[in-house]
Amino acid sequence: MRVNILKFMQKLRNIAIIAHVDHGKTTLVDKMIMAGNLLREASKTGELVLDNNDLERERGITILSKNVSVIYKDYKINIIDTPGHADFGGEVERVLNMCDGVLLLVDAFEGTMPQTRFVLQKALQIGLKPIVVVNKVDKPNCRPEEVYEMVFDLMFSLEATEEQLDFPVLYGSAKNNWMSKDWRNQTDNLIPLLDAIIEHIPAPEKLEGTPQMLITSLDYSPYTGRIAVGRVHRGTLKKGMNITIAHRDGTMEKTKIKEVHTFEGMARQEAESVSSGDICAVVGLERFEIGDTICDFEAPEALPTIAIDEPTMSMLFTIND
Repeated sequence: MRVNILKFMQKLRNIAIIAHVDHGKTTLVDKMIMAGNLLREASKTGELVLDNNDLERERGITILSKNVSVIYKDYKINIIDTPGHADFGGEVERVLNMCDGVLLLVDAFEGTMPQTRFVLQKALQIGLKPIVVVNKVDKPNCRPEEVYEMVFDLMFSLEATEEQLDFPVLYGSAKNNWMSKDWRNQTDNLIPLLDAIIEHIPAPEKLEGTPQMLITSLDYSPYTGRIAVGRVHRGTLKKGMNITIAHRDGTMEKTKIKEVHTFEGMARQEAESVSSGDICAVVGLERFEIGDTICDFEAPEALPTIAIDEPTMSMLFTIND
């Protein structure tokens, strides 16, 4: 059954999931997709449907960010599953620019880890609202209340604002498909988490005017070639529309969009148009890079480009406590 995305345009939520490697991030996204009735039977799909890159399957980690959406009630929740490794910092920074909030997923036994700190710091710096999910509370020797305190201390040390420190927290087990506000009170679904996203993550700002979209990620199709992915900042992008690409070096290039796609479940669905606030994929452009702006044909206005950490190794040396 095809979902009519247009009716959800007024009710959007854009979130990223950030966590240390192997804290259950990809499993949680899989379960959220199932909760949105987009995957009827988990047995037909196998597990870790988002980790579809061969290297990701082999190593059991997320390397490339993925875009999926969940339809819940009359909301469309765009979810970006980000890499947990600091090695992919540039990838993390780019995708966080498409979001209005983050789910911080922490293992109930291990607690906050160094790479949780790295990605969380990036999210807090750009002002994203966090929701904390303490996962794997079914593990022996888990310590959910202590882990909650660790998360609060970490956010405080990263200079989170008062609003960011007033974060909601949920406890549960993504593997066993439940979330609850009280870790002792097990539920049988993820509805408390989906409700928290709708309640606490702000809706994206809708801006009217000439179209603008910053290209923040790339995709590839063997049929159509490179695909530009980003969040529509202002106006509306339409199928067959004439546009200008404002390149990072300041040059302008006139071209035409062949197709625009929205993210529906784990697939891309062709749409006639995509409006401000939604995340989309633009097909048919030839010359573009991350940081370029898709803008108006007649009066192009470039958005500020993304500053991305160079692929170098950085270390923090602190007093041994």
